[in-house]
Amino acid sequence: MSTKSRTRSKARLSRSLGIPLTPKAARILEKRAYGPGEHGRTKRKADSDYAVRLREKQRLRAQYGIREKQLRIAFNEARRVDGLTGENLVEILETRLDALVLRAGFARTTAQARQLVVHRHILVDGQLVDRPSFRVKPGQTIHVKEKSEALEPFQVAAAGGHADVLPPVPGYLEVQLDKLQARLVRAPKRAEVPVTCEVQLVVEYYAAR
Repeated sequence: MSTKSRTRSKARLSRSLGIPLTPKAARILEKRAYGPGEHGRTKRKADSDYAVRLREKQRLRAQYGIREKQLRIAFNEARRVDGLTGENLVEILETRLDALVLRAGFARTTAQARQLVVHRHILVDGQLVDRPSFRVKPGQTIHVKEKSEALEPFQVAAAGGHADVLPPVPGYLEVQLDKLQARLVRAPKRAEVPVTCEVQLVVEYYAAR
């Protein structure tokens, strides 16, 4: 798929889910907040409970850029540990390496964050990690490989070039952007994670299946 086609696809999905998945999609949503297609402007009939839960699940998946199988695995893990399943689910997803690379401001989008990890630019506690799904533990430090620091995407990031499209750095991260370094201080709490989703509806979606 070409870059232009991917952009259109993200914009269409953003309008369908009602959330901006990329900076460009955010600009499109400002102009066209209704859904895509010829019936996008028309008033839709009330969605069923299933449709509402499904949409929230799709929202969560889209914001983390993960496959259905990955979300199902995360849900099953969240259900097995103590605490509220929804809270646990968000914590599991938010401590993915690609998610924290994005939150730290090293990347502009989820897709770019994943690409930086896969292309072997990111270290965790000094060790190269090329799996976006790698779970970062509290106390661990994420930083850009020294040989990669001079690359343009990281120079832009170090200068704060993504601040205009990203939410403020959440409290569970300590970031030294000029050094392209971030530390996960503690486990994320749902209330401070910048994700648009009614997580309880996602729990209900999977619990009913």
